[in-house]
Amino acid sequence: MATMESLIGLVNRIQRACTVLGDHGGEGMSLWEALPSVAVVGGQSSGKSSVLESVVGRDFLPRGSGIVTRRPLVLQLHKTDKGQSEYAEFLHAPKKRLTDFAAVRREIQDETDRITGKSKQISNIPIHLSIYSPNVVDLTLIDLPGLTKVAVEGQSESIVEDIENMVRSYVEKPNCIILAISPANQDIATSDAIKLAKEVDPSGERTFGVLTKLDLMDKGTNALDVLEGRSYRLQHPWVGIVNRSQADINKNVDMISARRKECEYFETSPDYGHLSHKMGSEFLAKLLSKHLETVIRQRIPSIIALINKTIDELNAELDRIGRPIAVDSGAQLYTILELCRAFDRVFKEHLDGGRPGGDRIYGVFDHQLPAALKKLPFDRHLSLQNVQKIVSEADGYQPHLIAPEQGYRRLIDGSISYFKGPAEASVDAVHIVLKELVRKSIAETEELRRFPTL
Repeated sequence: MATMESLIGLVNRIQRACTVLGDHGGEGMSLWEALPSVAVVGGQSSGKSSVLESVVGRDFLPRGSGIVTRRPLVLQLHKTDKGQSEYAEFLHAPKKRLTDFAAVRREIQDETDRITGKSKQISNIPIHLSIYSPNVVDLTLIDLPGLTKVAVEGQSESIVEDIENMVRSYVEKPNCIILAISPANQDIATSDAIKLAKEVDPSGERTFGVLTKLDLMDKGTNALDVLEGRSYRLQHPWVGIVNRSQADINKNVDMISARRKECEYFETSPDYGHLSHKMGSEFLAKLLSKHLETVIRQRIPSIIALINKTIDELNAELDRIGRPIAVDSGAQLYTILELCRAFDRVFKEHLDGGRPGGDRIYGVFDHQLPAALKKLPFDRHLSLQNVQKIVSEADGYQPHLIAPEQGYRRLIDGSISYFKGPAEASVDAVHIVLKELVRKSIAETEELRRFPTL
């Protein structure tokens, strides 16, 4: 159990980090989409919110008539050690711990109104809420607006289609587990949740059916055909739920008492007594948590691959926008030296090969300089007549005794002076190439783009 809770808890933390980082996926599947979660789907007045409160064991969701859930609520449950106090935390107010769950309800309402106003319109921008409690299992649930068939006063004509499209955007994802809520006092064939689940998950392998309001069915009738899979078969068992009645809510009956009352109902029911061990909100929470752990284990290789891909993308983005710079001078000097080393690597690649440029320098020495040297007038300068002339002029009135040293020196100096022009031209040509390579290397050094002055 500890392994399961730690595994799902880890996924919860990754999902939370994805939200903080704004992981929208870009091309391909985002990390958030790759992680399994449970979407709660149901029609208006199907008891969807009551099921969520039963799973959490707390009364914290806004109530009322019409569309109450007007923004998706991403609810992350974190199991804590026994004896620790319960508290809730919103992502938009991360440092604010709420221990009063009536305040949680008000915050959900206020945060909804902040985006949608006081109107009855909806928004696809989710509210992220984390609840820490020893009385929950590690689980991520997404409460979606209830499916409706008609627009009421104050709503746009497209509200029916807008809600269905929003719900579809969640349940169509292959890693989404669908919790389809249907009231038992209505024909299952008319269930909006089952109809939508059947369209996006025809095999039923991602769908869990939940039947509410069993205690409100007409006397002499029961829902055994549904719960035992004869009316509509799913790959996972149907779960029956008995929520608090309106009278219980008005009397502020707490969720612990409501759970106890729910267990008593199934255990003493002549219709459902034989199914009591797999009915109720507590069983539903454990069933979902266990299934979620199984799905996560199956997805671990692909999740790890996607996490590594995401890390590489984030590191690349960090390199592009620049990592933090230290404030002390020693660390800043080190940063500058690292930047210079990065430039040096690029410049060296231009010179040594791997990047273009070094071949132009080789061309100067291998082609330009030899061609210029071949054009020098050495034949005329070292002709016999010119050598005799230079040697005689160097001796003056005292002819040389052994070798005409002064004459040789003048011949050598004259020859070297011819080299000066082509040599300087070669130096200038190499200098121009090197300056171009420096400019190219600066432009191609990613690390330097952040510091144009440097």
